[in-house]
Amino acid sequence: MPFTKLNKAGMIIALVLGVLDLIAPFTPTPDGEDGPPYAILVIDAVLGLITVIAVVIAWRTARRGAVRIAAGARIISAVTALPAFFVDVPAALQAAVGFFVVITIACVAMMLAPSRRPVPVSD
Repeated sequence: MPFTKLNKAGMIIALVLGVLDLIAPFTPTPDGEDGPPYAILVIDAVLGLITVIAVVIAWRTARRGAVRIAAGARIISAVTALPAFFVDVPAALQAAVGFFVVITIACVAMMLAPSRRPVPVSD
């Protein structure tokens, strides 16, 4: 079944978020500053790679399974960011994490939205 424009928009957003996750380990938090541990950055990079690969496969083959894998990777990536709300970090960092969590929720909902194909009525 082909993807709708909404599904494709969600996949594009997921692809961008995945690429942003891929570059995170190359910009670690400097010593003495608040930010995620390096291990979390590496985990997010792996999840970003999974997202990028799954989105490319889904786009080329129109398989819903690949979309589900991309959505799962995005959800796990968002969960790794949630501790920023429970530890003492600057408000700007909390706002950035909140923004990315909301964008992740939106892109997952867009990717997993069912296509609206007409259903024949048999009377």
